[in-house]
Amino acid sequence: MSNRCELCGREPVNTTVHHLTPKEMGGTFLPTANLCIPCHKQIHSLYTNRDIVTLGLTDLQSLRQDERMIPFIRWIRKQPATTIPRVRKSNHVRKS
Repeated sequence: MSNRCELCGREPVNTTVHHLTPKEMGGTFLPTANLCIPCHKQIHSLYTNRDIVTLGLTDLQSLRQDERMIPFIRWIRKQPATTIPRVRKSNHVRKS
């Protein structure tokens, strides 16, 4: 589906549905956002599902203002809509 990414604002891009509260954390029927593939992958490479909830990253505004997402969003906005960078899943585990 060609659309606009609700996080970075690029268009037209293929979007995927991102559960703002992860399904495994009770978000099955809670709000979702249509994100481009790079933004969606970046979120899940930086944060575990538990991180998303405990850090309060369950809305677009919080994601846009998170210190780890800001540089990525600034960079991806300058990329062509067809750009899908390689993202390696982080092995980093945050301690609560």
